[in-house]
Amino acid sequence: MTRRKNDEPVDPNNLKPEERLKFEIAEELGLSDKVIENGWRSLTAKESGRIGGLITKRRREMQQDVR
Repeated sequence: MTRRKNDEPVDPNNLKPEERLKFEIAEELGLSDKVIENGWRSLTAKESGRIGGLITKRRREMQQDVR
């Protein structure tokens, strides 16, 4: 079975801009070690949902700051 992109460990020094925010939030939630070692797919649905919710919240705040 081949490894998929999201199964691979994450290199925090080599992130795309859209992944940078996602990783920053994972760090704040204490999940960065888990993501670095095992990739994004190692997160539970609850953990992923929390990250997604905080990303949405931050993007809304950033849009309001621009206005």
